[in-house]
Amino acid sequence: MKTTVLSALALSFVAGSASAHASLDVSKTAAETSFKFVMRVTHGCDGQATHTVRIDIPEGLVSVKPMPKAGWDVSVETGPYARSYDYHGPKSEGAKSITWTNGTLEDWQYDEFVFRGYVSDAFAPGDTVYIPVVQTCESGENAWVELPQEGQPRPAHPAPTLSIIEGAGHSH
Repeated sequence: MKTTVLSALALSFVAGSASAHASLDVSKTAAETSFKFVMRVTHGCDGQATHTVRIDIPEGLVSVKPMPKAGWDVSVETGPYARSYDYHGPKSEGAKSITWTNGTLEDWQYDEFVFRGYVSDAFAPGDTVYIPVVQTCESGENAWVELPQEGQPRPAHPAPTLSIIEGAGHSH
C-alpha cells in the first residue's frame, strides 16, 4: 500500500475519524475518476473567526479547479508535477495549493470549501491520500496536517484523508 503526502509539513489522520475538524464530505473514490472534493471546516481558532483556508494538493490529483465561494477570494498556486499524467492529453503541471482568503467563518459556524480534480493512475485500491488543510485566524491557525505514525496515538491535528477503492476506472 502506498501513501501520498503533499508537502514536507504534511502529517495526517486515520480515515473516517469522527473527531477531525477538517474533513472530506465523501472520503472514498476509485483511481482514474473525476472527483468533487468537499472539505469541511467545523470551527475557528480558539474562538476566533477563520479568514483563510489553504488546501495543499497531493501529487497525483490533477486538473484541480476550485469552486468560487461567495464572500471569499480564491487563488491557486501552480507548479510542475513530478511526472506527466494522462487526462484529456498529457498534464505536466497544475495546482499545488488552493487558498481562500478575505472571508469570515465564525467559530460557531462550519463551512465547506469545494474543488474538483482527477484522481490519476498514481493511486491504486488501498492507497490513502492525505490532503493537508491550514485555516488561519487573526492570531493563530489550525494546521490539519499531521500524519499517523505506526505505534503512536492518533495525531491531535490529523490531515483529511481520501481512501482509494476498487472502481470502474476512467470517468469524467
